Amino acid sequence: MSFKLKEPHDFSWLKDLGEVVNVFDQQDSGNICFVVESQFRRLFIKYAGARTVQYGGVPEDAIQRLKEAVTVYESLKHPHLTELLDHFETASGYVLVFEWFDGENLHPHWRFPPPHKYTHPESPYYKFKQLTVGRRLKTLTNIFEFHVHVEREGYVAIDFYDGSIMYDFQMNLAKICDIDLYRKKPYTNTIGRMWGSKRFMSPEEFEKGALIDTKTNVYNMGAIAFSLLGGELDRTIDKWEANIELYDVVKKATNPNREKRYPTIEAFYHDWVMNIN
Repeated sequence: MSFKLKEPHDFSWLKDLGEVVNVFDQQDSGNICFVVESQFRRLFIKYAGARTVQYGGVPEDAIQRLKEAVTVYESLKHPHLTELLDHFETASGYVLVFEWFDGENLHPHWRFPPPHKYTHPESPYYKFKQLTVGRRLKTLTNIFEFHVHVEREGYVAIDFYDGSIMYDFQMNLAKICDIDLYRKKPYTNTIGRMWGSKRFMSPEEFEKGALIDTKTNVYNMGAIAFSLLGGELDRTIDKWEANIELYDVVKKATNPNREKRYPTIEAFYHDWVMNIN
């Protein structure tokens, strides 16, 4: 099993977890991920400490973010979230061990970079868009349910996008992954252009000093709905595949003026559920 790094690194600790059957080395987060198998089970491993090819920062910062993520996964444990099973320190980094979920990532940029993501018949995103509106509505409802839970626990979602969604096409089941950067409220934008995909980010996520709160996440949820049920950045009714009532709900959620959005994810979720038919 081969993969690329900027310099050699000791991964001998992996032997205790099983046999490596896949590696994801192209993330820009500073993490490298492994799929490992033993005679008992399959696991997903996220590791910080190595100098990965696409990461421009230092390993120490990636390690610190991964350590902070442990509290996030433990606090936000939920049926729609991939489960953190274990975490530990190594000689040169930090490891998170997750339960394996047999799904495909809806933003497979390393296999199907745009435009192939949107057009290739084997692209998970393309395959998802071919599902019935009903199945996609169920996935979105589960995503919104999880984020109501996030809101109730006093957190804000940061860096949630279609790459945070895994879908099992055999079981027709979705799970949320990669919530490492979710943070406790109150939270302020201290950097300007925050982590995330601009396709799903609200105006305040580009404004240094802006409050990042539940209204920010309302925008994020609406943008996800436009991606999975509409034309993504083309938010016209012509591209929308569900009913007009849900279109109005999502349009309100993505209003650039935060004061005109839903005040909470719970309020958004209420109108979403009430208008599914």
